[in-house]
Amino acid sequence: MAETVNFTGAVDRELLKRAKILAAKSDTSINALFNAELRYLVETFEAAEAGNNQNFRTLLDFSLGRIDDNQAMLALGIDSDEDLFLLMARAHLPMPRLPEATVSGMIDDLNALRK
Repeated sequence: MAETVNFTGAVDRELLKRAKILAAKSDTSINALFNAELRYLVETFEAAEAGNNQNFRTLLDFSLGRIDDNQAMLALGIDSDEDLFLLMARAHLPMPRLPEATVSGMIDDLNALRK
């Protein structure tokens, strides 16, 4: 078995709450869930890099909010948001989340349309 080390990180409180529920329902630990996901991410990235394939890096950059959907689609040679969504799902990566202030502004804009 590989040697383990402890580390400190920060996670969104609501996400941690949801992860605890998932772990309990799955009869496992948050640590086991985290290790499985991190292993998948690292091994997928390394395999893509070894094959000189930059697509996973592009998808990861999009997931982390480093590039927008248009930049990602251009780099991947696709022309629809649907294809981008499918690639993100296939790569097992989450779609990027907008900052809370941006979401609040969008909600305010929509509410203003109803007036």
